[in-house]
Amino acid sequence: MKKPILFILMLIHFVVFAQGDEDYIPAKENLEAREWFQHAKFGMFIHWGVYSVLGDGEWVMNNQNISKENYEKLPGFFNPINFEAAEWVKMAKNSGVKYITVTTRHHDGFSMFNTEASSYNIVDATLFGRDVIKELAEACRANDIKLFFYYSLLDWHHKDYYPLGRTGNGIADKNTTGNWKDYIAFMKQQLTELLTNYGEIGGIWFDGHWDKKNANWHYDEIYELIHELQPQALIGNNHHIAPIMGEDFQMFERDLPGYNTTGFGTAKENIGELPKEICETINGSWGFNLQDSKHKSQKELVRYLIKSAGFGSNLLLNVGPMPNGEIQKEHQESFLEIGDWLETYGEAIYGTRQGPLAPRENMVSTLKDNEVFLWLLGDNDTYFIEDFFPKTKTMVHWKDGSTINFQRTKFGTFIEIPEAKKNGIATLVSYKIEKD
Repeated sequence: MKKPILFILMLIHFVVFAQGDEDYIPAKENLEAREWFQHAKFGMFIHWGVYSVLGDGEWVMNNQNISKENYEKLPGFFNPINFEAAEWVKMAKNSGVKYITVTTRHHDGFSMFNTEASSYNIVDATLFGRDVIKELAEACRANDIKLFFYYSLLDWHHKDYYPLGRTGNGIADKNTTGNWKDYIAFMKQQLTELLTNYGEIGGIWFDGHWDKKNANWHYDEIYELIHELQPQALIGNNHHIAPIMGEDFQMFERDLPGYNTTGFGTAKENIGELPKEICETINGSWGFNLQDSKHKSQKELVRYLIKSAGFGSNLLLNVGPMPNGEIQKEHQESFLEIGDWLETYGEAIYGTRQGPLAPRENMVSTLKDNEVFLWLLGDNDTYFIEDFFPKTKTMVHWKDGSTINFQRTKFGTFIEIPEAKKNGIATLVSYKIEKD
């Protein structure tokens, strides 16, 4: 039985991989954008839509099996009169954020931008009647913040998203039929609008592939369209598999690269050489959840940012704005606390790459030019790093420049941290790599 199963798995992988743009050669602008992306290190994810009215997360339509007919009433209640794009972007910038990724259309199929492809959008279907994506794009440009567009491949509302995938089966009319080619054409029309009506963007962040893993998503056509309209735009796809030809960065959902605490993490062997990004929530929800008050502490969030950088990855940290257009106070405070920390330690995060020390539970390393930053995440007086032999004669406490004692042995290196030099979040030690 094993050989047929293995053959089928290999065939599925080949079919998915072959969907990509096999002739893709990144443009000069794209390679420069990748370099910028790897330097950025910290982004803000925004999950916002009419689902916020119900205050039960962005999957509420599926989780509560709300019919299309009933869900279509939500836009009538969505009137975010307190929305100010400039305030959102100002808060992001003050938090040290370098780019924003915002949901233009989530799995519920409601478009948060002005689209000719469907009247089911924020301009035509709500009392608010404003194109929030346009306002956000203008605010980002004014503040030198790059803007990425999240776009869902999965759609619980569109009649042509058929046959159904793993989700939405409690929503759909069992007698529904649809035309898959028309659905692909619909997505291409919307993507063309997003890539031509909102100025230069950072990229497109796809999600929902996992709902229909074996579908023909026409990635070759879609990826080529994106790169033709905006060559610098970076394409990422939250499919949890190895990168597909035509993609420009690889993302990891709520897990560090190579980990699988969620059960759907990307396998180690599927981690490629593209720039990396990890997305995570402040509490347990992406979209606004009225009852989710399990907010992560500053220590937890900053350490996750450090660990992300230690894996050579960006951290895309999420907020789920409320239906009135405001970002909840707790999430603003979390971001601003990270910003305060980055004011001091950002030099050892921004513009770095994964360092020479392989990441582990209580320590990671980042690298900039010939300077290595060792992030010690425990409260130890002494750290032993097995099989680590730094090429230097001097280590210093990064914040005050004082000398840190260390000793190399044939098994690894001991580093001593005086009590007065410890930091409750992370103690940072650095050294310059010396030539042999």
